Amino acid sequence: MGAFTHHIFVCCNRREPGNCRGCCDPDGGEALRAAFKAEVKKRNLGPLVRANKAGCLDQCELGPTVVIYPQGIWYGGVRLEDVSRIIEETVIGGRVIDELVIPPEKLNCPPASRKGE
Repeated sequence: MGAFTHHIFVCCNRREPGNCRGCCDPDGGEALRAAFKAEVKKRNLGPLVRANKAGCLDQCELGPTVVIYPQGIWYGGVRLEDVSRIIEETVIGGRVIDELVIPPEKLNCPPASRKGE
């Protein structure tokens, strides 16, 4: 078996309700990760596509956050209803979904400067 074609990391970090940084998994149920795993399985993309739980990806204000490697695509504000589209358009079709992309200038910058435009 070759290397993964897509390794999807889904932030499942939890913070206390009301935290100023936000929380990628506020309910603690890892529903977003489960949805990615189910979609990968449904489309028979394993074992070359894998969806894993990640700890804090440090993009909390822009979350829920998903990063896809080896492409290095960072998506923010990901909702359950985005999962099948991400699998279809990005993983299968090779297209980046612009409205979900975290702009490079907002990645790994101080938290206060991530919010807003």
